[in-house]
This record gives sequence, structure tokens and C-alpha cells, in this order.
Amino acid sequence: MLDPQAKALLELMIAKGVPPTHTLAPQVARQFYRERRNATQAEPRAVAQVQDLQAPGQAGPIPLRLYRPAGLPAAAPVLVYFHGGGWTIGDLDTHDVLCRDLADEGRCVVVSVDYRLGPEHRFPGAVDDALAATRWVMAQAPALGLDARRVAVGGDSAGGNLAAVVALAWRDAGEPVPLHFQLLIYPATDMRAVAPSHATNGQGYLLTSDTIAYFRSQYVEPAQYSDWRVSPLLHGNLAGLPPAMVLTAGFDPLRDEGRQYADALAAAGTVSQYVCFERQIHGFITMGRVIDEANTAVGLCAVALRRAWSR
Repeated sequence: MLDPQAKALLELMIAKGVPPTHTLAPQVARQFYRERRNATQAEPRAVAQVQDLQAPGQAGPIPLRLYRPAGLPAAAPVLVYFHGGGWTIGDLDTHDVLCRDLADEGRCVVVSVDYRLGPEHRFPGAVDDALAATRWVMAQAPALGLDARRVAVGGDSAGGNLAAVVALAWRDAGEPVPLHFQLLIYPATDMRAVAPSHATNGQGYLLTSDTIAYFRSQYVEPAQYSDWRVSPLLHGNLAGLPPAMVLTAGFDPLRDEGRQYADALAAAGTVSQYVCFERQIHGFITMGRVIDEANTAVGLCAVALRRAWSR
């Protein structure tokens, strides 16, 4: 059964004639996403410090936003966070509320990354920025009051994809300090979109097959779908990665590939937790104003983070 609050939201969007993302030009879709977030997101909670920063990137500075709640130790754990939005929409502002919540409840600093978007910057632009930002946070840890031994990566949807890719690239590069944890919220893990939930949940639940096709067309070429840097599920070795929590939604086209990734991590010997919010739709975790289970999901992610910091 679809969560009644999610169902009411979908019905309201139809009644108000909210246009599907795939019918909008990318620039229009970005502005629309920024504007409509206030209808579903809770008021931003106060944290002790919010600071805009920049990391050097291949195409110029990468905007970052650091969130530090009160009461953290001098060398605090940190979550490097990549926002969702199909590698095409989304920014620091669209995920400001979620990052504040994860910082405060997860008892860590969160550094949100405004990576380059398609179609202006196609694959691997977002991957390069995500890696560059993570390396910069690690290198600047002492100056920023962070613990370089407790750097996690996380994200939702396309951001979950980038977090998984960063973890793989980090391990493959033999970085001297390993990443500590992965928080993967309904991640895209297989760009081929062949898992059964793409068919069963492809229409009627906010993220549709048409919108997925639109996002893919803005970011990557079909010939690149099997590249593990866009499809981390297809990497040949998922062993030796940071422990992961994978969270999915039952009425999400990406549900099954998230489950497949969690299972593949576990089969390779990487510690992974998997939780599916069976009644929910894609994107629900940022909708705490109208969907109560969004707040439950944030709390669950925070518990996973706090446990990770204690290891």
C-alpha cells in the first residue's frame, strides 16, 4: 500500500498541474525544483555554523557548504554529501534542510557539494567534482576541525550514485586514509535501468521512466551505461569498501537496483545494511513537511552515522 501521505501529495501535484520534470528544459527544471521544495520541506533547523567554501576542481572552484552542529569535538567526523537531482537539477539550497538534519542528528559535520550538472557538464564531470571535493575535505581536515580518519560519503539518488562511485574510486586509487562509511539513499547503481522495479514502478510515483530517460540523456551516452563510474553495480570488485547503509523506497523505480547493490556489497564481504521504506516514493526523505516517514528515515540515517563514528 502506498503511504496515504505520499498518495495525497501525488494527487495534489496532479490537481495543481505540476509539470513533470522531463517536460522542462534543464534550466527551467532547476528553478522549479528550487521553488517547489518549500512546499514539502520542513523549516531549516538551526546549527552552530554554516559556512560556504570552495574546493579546487578541474573546471574551476567547486562550491561547498559546511554545516557544524553545536557540541562536536575539535576533530569532528564528517559526511561529504552529494545532492540528488538526476545529475541535472538540485544544488546546495535544495538539500539544505536535509544536510542540517543529518548534521544535527548524526552528530557530525556535513559538507554538501555543488558538483557540475548536465547537460552543460556531462559525465564524468560530476564524478570528477565529487572526487576532488572529497579529497579536498580530507586534505583540509585539520584546518576545518575534522577527523580525517572519519570521513564518510553519502547522497540521495544521483548523489547516492556519486557517493558509491567515490568510494570505489577511492579504494581503487589506494588512498592512504580510507573512507569510513557510505550513506546511500535510494541510489542509482545501474544506468541500464533493467531491474524489475523500473517496470513495476515506472509510472505514477513521481519519478517515472520518462524522467529517468530524460536525466540519463542530460548526463551520459548510452555507450557509457556499463562504465562502473555511472553504474557502480557493474564494478568487478565490491570488496574492501567502507561499510554502507542503503535505503530505498518501495514505490521507486530505483528500488531493486539499490537492493542489488546492497546484496552485491554483502556478497563481496563489504558490510552493508539495507532498509526499504515499502510505502514510499522516490525523493521522500526531503519531504518531511508532508510525509512523516521522511523524518523517520532521516532519524534512521542519523543512527547509522552515529554508530559509524563510534567504530
